Amino acid sequence: MDYINIIIQGFVQGLTEFLPVSSSGHLSVVQHFMGIEEESLTVTVVLHLGTLLAVFIAFWKQISAMIKEFFLTIRDVMLGKFSWKGMNADRRMMFMVIIATLLLIPALVFKDVFTAPEGDGDIIFEGVAFLFTAMLLFFSDACVKGHKTGADMTVKDALLVGAFQLVAVLPGISRSGSTITAGLFAGLSRQTAVAFSFILGIPAILGGSVFELTDAFHSGVQLNIPVLVIGMAVSAVVGIAAIRLVALIINNDKFKYFGFYLIVVGLFCVGAGIFEHINGENILQYLTST
Repeated sequence: MDYINIIIQGFVQGLTEFLPVSSSGHLSVVQHFMGIEEESLTVTVVLHLGTLLAVFIAFWKQISAMIKEFFLTIRDVMLGKFSWKGMNADRRMMFMVIIATLLLIPALVFKDVFTAPEGDGDIIFEGVAFLFTAMLLFFSDACVKGHKTGADMTVKDALLVGAFQLVAVLPGISRSGSTITAGLFAGLSRQTAVAFSFILGIPAILGGSVFELTDAFHSGVQLNIPVLVIGMAVSAVVGIAAIRLVALIINNDKFKYFGFYLIVVGLFCVGAGIFEHINGENILQYLTST
């Protein structure tokens, strides 16, 4: 793993984690064409931590308020003062994040099923998933604009977004695109849907990273710490810019343009995957050798 490779991967991860095009799918495809296999899992985890840092920086005010409400909730429960109906917006949002995150339990129980397509050396699955994400984005732009804020969210809303996040564990299906679309289906305002989507990603990314890093350390893979730190930094910086870009795009109903992009990428991946099955060789290696 050299510096150029990790910078490319950091840029791809930071940009695609928040744009509705699937970071896992793009990173899997990039690693496939770059021939990166041995360290790909560890690199992916570290780059995800970079985007996690970007979320904390971009939404720190709201995140810190939710953390405060978490501890205040514990206090109120112990004092017998807790009231579900009397919750403020930050406390309600905190509970909705917890409820939506609980739907990821199947992904933990059947982790190998969800992650198998990412490291199978085949990009046909990613191509089909890109096409599925494109369909979701077209639907998102067609949604009637909702007006719900964090103070108006219901358990039903959280379960809907959480279900879409579970599906997005599969590589090629955009987590941000899926959860933002689900939020719009639930009637959330554009701003609330974006904020909830990205904050919801914190426990998912953090929990997944802990499990994967533990596996990586136990496997004895040699880590190049300076290179990984650079990748994490690039992912974080690009991620912050991408977050701001998504907020602008969703407010102008422009997700469909990413849908057109994903149709092209999806068809390319399916075509390239079929070509590689027939020829038994990576398409880029084939092109550079002819």
